[in-house]
Amino acid sequence: MKIGAIIVAGGRGTRAGGDVPKQYREIAGRPVLARTLDVFLAHPAIGPVIVVIGAGDGPRFEALAPLLAGQVETVTGGETRTASVWAGLQAMETADVDAVMIHDAARPFLSDNLITRLADALRDHAAVLPALTGADALMQLDASGQLVAAVNRDEVAAAQTPQAFRMTELMQAYRGLGETALPDDAAVALRAGMKVQTVRGEAGNFKLTTPDDFARAEAMLGAASSITVTGQGFDVHRLEAADSMMLCGVEIREGLGLVGHSDADVGLHALTDAILGAGGEGDIGQHFSPSDARWKGAASDRFVLHALELLQQVGGTILHADITLIGERPKVGPYRDAMRGRVSELLGLDLRRVNIKATTTEKLGFTGRGEGLAAQAIITARMR
Repeated sequence: MKIGAIIVAGGRGTRAGGDVPKQYREIAGRPVLARTLDVFLAHPAIGPVIVVIGAGDGPRFEALAPLLAGQVETVTGGETRTASVWAGLQAMETADVDAVMIHDAARPFLSDNLITRLADALRDHAAVLPALTGADALMQLDASGQLVAAVNRDEVAAAQTPQAFRMTELMQAYRGLGETALPDDAAVALRAGMKVQTVRGEAGNFKLTTPDDFARAEAMLGAASSITVTGQGFDVHRLEAADSMMLCGVEIREGLGLVGHSDADVGLHALTDAILGAGGEGDIGQHFSPSDARWKGAASDRFVLHALELLQQVGGTILHADITLIGERPKVGPYRDAMRGRVSELLGLDLRRVNIKATTTEKLGFTGRGEGLAAQAIITARMR
């Protein structure tokens, strides 16, 4: 049986806090979504993997992609979970799979064994989901919070993902749904008259929803065993009259340009060297020689992403970045927020973990005379 997997990763996760959707936040130095995909990409029963991402999350996923051990396809989701899964199913239909597992990106701790048990159950059932029974007594409450009645805990269970279905039957169920939005795929199957079988769920397969869940996940993974390192970068480029310049990934049109073999983005060059320094990977000139025609006019975000990939390959994850731009011109203030936003996208960091500041040399030296622009960057990284 050929089984595909759809990972639903389009939500905002506001209850988890932070500026970055929870599926892109890190736990113990690795993004949640990467950890979830690790399990599916490594399992022999799973064929194609499709990730349903939110509108505008393409750059975040592209920054995460180098961490993955295999290739995945992405599609953009809809306004509801039901719409997002339908987008994933339509993309999966072209892969000619027999069955599909649909999983929440924010459940990174599912086991290989759970996927195997679901795959085995699909031989005899068209729809299967993992369910977890509780040890605590269950009570029914009214709207005011008062106890109404005790509930027989042997007759209720908490539904988990991945939920597994034979592809033909699930596609028919979704096609008959119309614009209706339901809480999960098992509800879609039930509405279509399908019988849904359960298998034993896993207590460890919990969904990251609140800050407490993230604290629990960090504790589970032993983040305290890692070490923290820093990297420093410095770069200088000459100024000349020009239509525009790139600075920290943002185009500035003030009649000035920076001279260099690539786009001469002095801020991103300093950042690249800082990342390479944290990973013990030399300097920017070793990886992107100014004598190499391949890099003539190249966008400097390519250098940052390459350095980031090298750092990740040796077990490093950036925690914070601080860039200082040194010069009399151009004025950085009007562009600071856009620069922070672009750098945070490149690094996959919360906006508050990226700082960009500017200073002058009080009219002294080449920067004081307006002949050039310098930049210094310092990054903090966790190494496992």
